[in-house]
Amino acid sequence: MTAELTRGQNHPLPRARLEIRVSAGTPVVAGATLGDENGKVHGVERVAHPGTPTLPGLEVSRQAAADHRLAVDLDAVPDAVHRVSVLLALPAGGHGPARFGSVAAPFVAVTGLDGDEVASYTLTGLEAESAVIALEFYRRQGAWKVRAVGQGYAGGLAELFTDQDLPEAHRLAGDIQDAVARGLARSVPAPPARTADGDRSLPATAPAHDSGTAAPQGAGGGVPSTAPYDTQGTQGRQTPAAPGQQTGPQPPQPYPNASGTPGDSSATGRPSTATGDGPIDYSHPRRQHGAPPPPPPAAPPAAPGQPAPPVAGDATGWSMEERLYNQVWGMFEDLARTAAAYRSAVDFADSRMEKELDQVLSDPRNRIGGQGDAAREQARARHGQLVAQAREALDRDVAQLEAEAEVVEPALPAAYARWDNPVWHAYRVPMEIPMALRLGDLHLSEADRIRIPMLVRLPLERGLWIDSGRAASLDGSFTDSHEMRRLGLETAVAHAARLLAVYPAGEFTVHVIDPAGSGTQALAPLVETGVLAAPPALGAAGTADVLARLTQRVDLVQMALRGGAPDALPPGLDTSQQLLIVNEFPHGFDDRAVNQLRYLADEGPAVGVHLLLVADREDSAGYGPLLDPLWRSLLRLTPVADDHLADPWVGHAWTYEPPLVPPGSQVLRQVLTQVAAARRSWIR
Repeated sequence: MTAELTRGQNHPLPRARLEIRVSAGTPVVAGATLGDENGKVHGVERVAHPGTPTLPGLEVSRQAAADHRLAVDLDAVPDAVHRVSVLLALPAGGHGPARFGSVAAPFVAVTGLDGDEVASYTLTGLEAESAVIALEFYRRQGAWKVRAVGQGYAGGLAELFTDQDLPEAHRLAGDIQDAVARGLARSVPAPPARTADGDRSLPATAPAHDSGTAAPQGAGGGVPSTAPYDTQGTQGRQTPAAPGQQTGPQPPQPYPNASGTPGDSSATGRPSTATGDGPIDYSHPRRQHGAPPPPPPAAPPAAPGQPAPPVAGDATGWSMEERLYNQVWGMFEDLARTAAAYRSAVDFADSRMEKELDQVLSDPRNRIGGQGDAAREQARARHGQLVAQAREALDRDVAQLEAEAEVVEPALPAAYARWDNPVWHAYRVPMEIPMALRLGDLHLSEADRIRIPMLVRLPLERGLWIDSGRAASLDGSFTDSHEMRRLGLETAVAHAARLLAVYPAGEFTVHVIDPAGSGTQALAPLVETGVLAAPPALGAAGTADVLARLTQRVDLVQMALRGGAPDALPPGLDTSQQLLIVNEFPHGFDDRAVNQLRYLADEGPAVGVHLLLVADREDSAGYGPLLDPLWRSLLRLTPVADDHLADPWVGHAWTYEPPLVPPGSQVLRQVLTQVAAARRSWIR
């Protein structure tokens, strides 16, 4: 049985060979120090970090990532070592968070090699700290134990190492951060060449996956990571059997599917590994094999020496919808690769110029006369030439992707389209559930004019959290809390409307809990069109009633499935997919209601009950670590543009933009009116 530790608690270790699994929700550096009986670390050779990942009995990750696996063999550590301290630190000098208080509480688990958890610890209470000692293995009377430490350092790794009496603490901290920055920039190869017909192929063999890392949202070609994950709050804790904890190379997945399991090839319609000598086969494993559908329309011939004009649906698939899904995925991959290649080239140019300048300054003869100045000018000129060449290649690739986006966006079906797409004006209630749903857009600073649709697979297997906490916009301005709550609920309504619109009539039901009644205006499109199962629940009594009914539904369906009698449900039970919108959580929730909500978040998705939470996490701070599993189980989105999502494949911080309805547009109400009419006809 797993021991859930709190700060200061210890637990005996049943074996010496262990794994340490870290889930942080944002890229962190993982390392470990080997100390004596007093905790003193006697030299840099006793520190395992990305630049020196292997020590006797210890191996850590070689890169910053949101999730890690660290290997420990306590029988193999030197006899002089009495303490093994596991540390986490936020990368310095990047665009990510600078303190642990602004991200989700990191989760650390000690497991056996078979994956069974021995002990776990959630690092709560961190604020200004940027480095923390998470766990400590220590000898006691010849046996090893693990202790939950949670000691944070606002001064980062330098302060942490100084506290352990490590000589040259500041230099080692700088070396670690430099190694992380260089490794991240150079770990991704240049984009693969595109063939004349525009088809994309991944390398026949994916790059080696760093040992000691896991990717709960889709592993990428060689970079330890998760696929767009939330850098400020919500990656679920992974178990050994959970998809995404692959040990071999995996192709990247650009979008978080609702379950956070893009490594599951049966869910994505793609093979789980890139092998062989040809392009990846995108044929859907759940479809019946037979004659493939006709190919997409051929592109007009290209001028000699010019790339072929882009065509919507040029990817492989069994339907136009699947082709477009795979094409959007390919566009994401191409943009990630070309941006990574540009950043790597700039990093190389910077390091080369720095090396050349160091060589100039190290020669005393260059300090006299104009030789030194000339050498410096030559180094800067070569740097500028390299950067210009990289920018030229980036601009060429971005222009090609921009042309493709201009062709693909108008051709997208309603489930993939923005609210301003004309396809919504021809909307009709569908007869089948689509493959995926658009939850917004993603873009990078190097190609700000290109928007890549962020798609999740259907049916949802993971809830959503619209973070209504006060946040800084990308231009540095702040949105006040009242406005953020309003925008958060409007975003939730837009997501709920999309879900209602893409499901057949009667196959999706929406419930709303608005305890204080503060969301009346934002909820008006759902209420006035009549698409809700019942009016929004108000007050503590209304909250308890809705939660009790949905909890009972989950229990009944689970019992029926476990008993092998899915048809033996009570007559009148609504078997459609259920969505519960909760506004201003935890207002109006007592302890029982909070536990019921946690139960729905954990058990509901498997039986068709999903959460859409609109909440400011700070409002629930009084619950302490009790709600950390809830936040980790939900995919965090924002009602304003924010760069809180990142792909672990190359480590880019992607800017997320919510799918808001254009101001003054009536498209959402028109769509919901048709949904309500179809629902009434279906009930009759």
